[in-house]
Amino acid sequence: MNKIHTENAPAAIGPYSQGYEVNGVVYTSGQLPVDPQTGAAPEGITAQAEQSCKNVGAILEAAGSGLDSESLNAEGMQVFAAFNEVYAKYFTSNPARSCVAVKELPKGVLCEIEAIALKK
Repeated sequence: MNKIHTENAPAAIGPYSQGYEVNGVVYTSGQLPVDPQTGAAPEGITAQAEQSCKNVGAILEAAGSGLDSESLNAEGMQVFAAFNEVYAKYFTSNPARSCVAVKELPKGVLCEIEAIALKK
């Protein structure tokens, strides 16, 4: 089991890691749309979806993987269509995914992405 860490994604805000690689499978923690340099989240679902995609992509890249599979948590399904527009630019292989509407996410953000992917 190898712990994954990159400065290109936000540090954990609790007792967890950015991700782990186990036997060639990469697991990331949920990535909020937080800028790793400033610790701030942008306004609106489009900018937040962009940042979450960048964050999970950075962790997968650090692990030697790519944007192949993920799970999305969204604050209400009203943001789903807008999220999908951004998502399609990053996850071009149309991987399997799940989407769960939640009442609230940390820091008051609108989305969070976690991933499970194979190491390349």
